[in-house]
Amino acid sequence: MRAVSKFFGTIFQPIFHAIGWLLAYFYGLVPNYAFAIVLLTVVIMGVLTPLTVKSTKSMMSMQKLQPEIKKLQQKYKGPENRQLLNDEMMKLYREEGVNPVGGCLPMLLQAPFLFILYSVIKGLAFTVTSKSGKITAAPRYIPHHGAMYSNLIHAKGQIKVWGMDLSMKPFPISAHGTFVKALPFFVFVAVAVGLQYFQMAQLNNRNKKTGQAMPSQQQAMQRVLPLVFAFFYLAIPAAVVVYMIISTGIRIITQDIMFRTGVSNPNKGKVVEREREIPAPKEIDAASDIVEAPKKPTPTPAPPTNQPRPKPRPQSQSRPAPKPQSSQARSRAKRKRKAR
Repeated sequence: MRAVSKFFGTIFQPIFHAIGWLLAYFYGLVPNYAFAIVLLTVVIMGVLTPLTVKSTKSMMSMQKLQPEIKKLQQKYKGPENRQLLNDEMMKLYREEGVNPVGGCLPMLLQAPFLFILYSVIKGLAFTVTSKSGKITAAPRYIPHHGAMYSNLIHAKGQIKVWGMDLSMKPFPISAHGTFVKALPFFVFVAVAVGLQYFQMAQLNNRNKKTGQAMPSQQQAMQRVLPLVFAFFYLAIPAAVVVYMIISTGIRIITQDIMFRTGVSNPNKGKVVEREREIPAPKEIDAASDIVEAPKKPTPTPAPPTNQPRPKPRPQSQSRPAPKPQSSQARSRAKRKRKAR
């Protein structure tokens, strides 16, 4: 085990020195170890945030494919068709460009950074014991001319913050003296695990709102991974647990921004297409009002008041002209005149 640790330690030596230099630089701005760790976490998460965005999109895409996956499972039932089912599902993933484990990528990527930060913290708290039993601090991976180096030498390798030595672990409790002094270390572990479960609940609530089902494989990994990390948190220095608390909080904020802006919505394109095909109800009502509304007759303009009114015609002129008599009526009139 020591040979493996020494091998990886030799490979990561340049990274250890880079992380140690950043910690010493941030500590020089504000002489507080927790503040330096928080700023280092922000820098690391700035590098990992694009991967967090990509993995969140991958998770939403996986949920979008659940109806197709269920169809394949119904089509290829039975253990004899298991290999064919796996082949068809992998083909579906390739066609859609989806990674089935992409949703757990950010949490898995934390493992290398946990190892790096764990090694750097151990280097900061490194001490040498002489034959006479005298303990002398010998910090590693940081410049020897900074405030962090001189303070670690003065504190004999203790990373003191809020009365806690962040280089210590929750166990053994005897190293803290009493359980009360060890209690804050267990609180850090509980907060770190609780934030990871909160992040998973945030994703699951989003899935319920969008009507997307969470894959069973992904649900199992969500339940198991925080518990696995809990065992690591109990065996690593508290400074590394502080890093995990801040990084998980940043991921929660990143996901919340993605959900609010609709970046991770798999149905966003479909909603836009539906809105284009179906006009808004207000536009339909307005169009119907224009077609069905009767046109009002234009009023006749009144004659101007300054012009003289036409005089009424006399009664004689207003009588209608006599109708012309027919030929039979004229002959009858002649006979009457002769008889007279």
